[in-house]
Amino acid sequence: MNRASLDKRPDEVATMFDDVAPKYDVVNDVLSMGQTRRWRKVVVEAMDVTAGQRVLDLAAGTGTSSEPYADAGIDVIACDFSLGMLKVGKRRRPDIDFIAGDATRLPFADNTFDASTISFGLRNVNEPKKALAEMLRVTKPGGKLVIAEFSQPVVPLWRTMYTEYLMRALPAIAVKVSSNPDAYVYLAESIRAWPDQDHLAAWLQEAGWDGVSYRNLSGGIVAVHRAVKPGGAAGPAAGAAALAAHTGPVAKLRRNITRPAR
Repeated sequence: MNRASLDKRPDEVATMFDDVAPKYDVVNDVLSMGQTRRWRKVVVEAMDVTAGQRVLDLAAGTGTSSEPYADAGIDVIACDFSLGMLKVGKRRRPDIDFIAGDATRLPFADNTFDASTISFGLRNVNEPKKALAEMLRVTKPGGKLVIAEFSQPVVPLWRTMYTEYLMRALPAIAVKVSSNPDAYVYLAESIRAWPDQDHLAAWLQEAGWDGVSYRNLSGGIVAVHRAVKPGGAAGPAAGAAALAAHTGPVAKLRRNITRPAR
C-alpha cells in the first residue's frame, strides 16, 4: 500500500483537523453529496446497543457520530485526538462526554465498553493496527466493534470514476466550501492509499477480533466492518450472527482470509 500520503506526523494531522473543525460536518455533507448521514445510520444499526450500555466512539470529531447514542440514553464517550474538534462538539452537545485521546494509547481501562466504533477515522491513525488492538483491549469480552471507512469500489469502471473524483473534483469543491482546502487534498490521498475491504478484515483478525464480516455501501466506496471480541457468554459466532441480523445483507468474507498463525 502506498503510505506516502500519510507521512504527516500525528501532531500535524491533529492541527489539520483543528483548522477544519468549525465547518467539518457541513463540508462532509457537501463532499459526500449527503451520503454521510446514511452511512452513519447503518453504523448505528450495526452497533445494536441499548440504554444502559457503554459505547466508545473513537475519532468522534465534533460528536456527530455520537449523537444517536446519547439521544437513545446510551452512555457514549466521544474520543478524538483533535482538541479543536472536541471543543466544537462540546459547545454543541454539552451532554456528551468528550475525551481527548490517542487511538494507539487509549486512556481507558481494559474491558470498559460494551461496544466500540470508529467512523472514517481509522485511516488517519498513524498506526491503525495498533488502534485495532487498543479497541479490542478496552471492549468487554463478547462486545462488538463496528468500523465505517472509505474502501475500494467493487466495479472497475466505478472505481476509476471515483478515483478521478477524489483527486480532481473533491479538492476543487473543498476550495469553495472549506477554510483549509489543503486538508481535503490530504484526506483524498489518504482514501486512495487505504487498503481494500479484505485487507482491513485481515487486520481485524490479526488483532484478535472474531466473527469478522463486512458490508459494502455505495458500491464499495464505504465498507462497514463488524467483529466481536472473543470470550462472551454467547460465544463469538452467536455475537456475529446477531450483529449481522440487524444490518441486512452482509458481503461474504473471502475464504482466503484466515487468522494468522501466532
